[in-house]
Parts: sequence; structure tokens; C-alpha cells
Amino acid sequence: MHIRPLATPDDFRACVALQHAVWGPDYSDATPAAILKIAQRVGGIAAGAFAPTGELVGFIFGMTGVDRGEAVHWSHQLAVTPEARNTGIGRHLKEYQRAAMDAVGVRRIYWTFDPLQAKNAHLNINRLGVEIVEYVEDMYGASRSTLFQGGTDRFVAMWDLTRPPRPRVAAVNGTIPFLTDPPADDAAPSLRVAIPLDIGAIVRTDPDAATAWRLPTRRALQWALARGYRVDGLLRDDARERAYYVLSRD
Repeated sequence: MHIRPLATPDDFRACVALQHAVWGPDYSDATPAAILKIAQRVGGIAAGAFAPTGELVGFIFGMTGVDRGEAVHWSHQLAVTPEARNTGIGRHLKEYQRAAMDAVGVRRIYWTFDPLQAKNAHLNINRLGVEIVEYVEDMYGASRSTLFQGGTDRFVAMWDLTRPPRPRVAAVNGTIPFLTDPPADDAAPSLRVAIPLDIGAIVRTDPDAATAWRLPTRRALQWALARGYRVDGLLRDDARERAYYVLSRD
């Protein structure tokens, strides 16, 4: 696998095709080839992971701009073909992005992910060490993408390139209480919020059950962030088909 900037017309067309393969044929927010190309000219990233055969098996796209007088990067899309998932390509693409931004003096990278997506949370929080800075309800509005059928609530993650990644949470003490709906006592120094291990499977088989997960976790996580709790990590519980955000505050 080789990661490099998208460069040829075939590269850009393959990237658009990959977006539709991952987000669905009716995905209306696909980034067109022209924008993928132009963004690179003004500090953005449009890079692909290529198999030895030359096939595009993953890509990352982001834009560089200014936030409160500071140059920042917004990582908008990352996708890997179904056949190439769980091989570390997504993490390698993020590390490529980090190195490219660090080289030009950008110190913060932002992106979003669904708080109910346990795999994404594990990569972003446990592996990359991002900080969760905001919970946004319905960030992208209605979408015909099959991946967005469970709603578009999003965590906003911030990767501080000046700091080493935070260590992941290794274990949960049984005395750490759950934060549920309604919220628990805000005097607790540490809390847990449960999410399903595979929300995608729930969305496909029982959309109402997915909504039943969305609403209480939204309220719990918004409540905690508003009171100064930080998301320290995500733990898996395969036996119960659950994962748990661990939150704490000083």
C-alpha cells in the first residue's frame, strides 16, 4: 500500500467512485473531482491509499483555513473500501495527514464522527488521542446516504499536533457510575456512557432501536461536556455488545 496525493484524472474519478461505493449511490454530498484538485492548491489534502495493483483502496480529503487568526485543517472525509478495512489503512491516512499539516505549520486538525460509531471512536480517541471539543446535533442535516440513516449527530474532534497522543483508558473500575437519562449526580469525578458495538447493524435491522440509542446518549454526552467532563477513552464489552465512553473531570 502506497499513500500519495491524488494527481491524475483517473485518480480523481476513482476517488469520486469510491465515495459512492462507501456512502451509497445516492450520496448527494460527494466531493467532486474539481474540488479535490483545487483544494490541494490552497493547502488542502486529497490523498489516496493505492494497492500494489494501482487500485485506489482508500482516501482522505481535508481543507485548510483560518480559525480565530490561526491556520487550522478540517479533515472532511476518510473512506476505505470494504475489502481493505480493518488493515490499518485509515490510521495510516490520518498519520499521513498529520505529517503533511505539521510540515506546513498547522497545529490543529478538526473532524467529526458519529458518537454511536464505536469503531470510529476507538480509532480517533484510543489510537489517535484526539480531544472531543463539541457535540453537534444533526450537523449535516438529512441525507440519502445509507450510512447517515441513523442521523447526523456528530462529535467534533480536535487533534493537537503540539502534544503527544493521550494514553487510552486501559480499564474501568466497577465503581464508575453510568451517566444515563436523566443524568447522574454531577459530583461524580468519572462517568460512563454506553453505546452499541455496531450501530450500523441496528440501523439496518431496526431504525427505531437506533433512535432509542441516539436520544439518551445525545442528552447524556451534551450534559457532560457542558459541565466540564472530558472524554478519556472508549472501552469494549464484547459479551454485552456494548462500548463505553469513559468521561472524567478534575
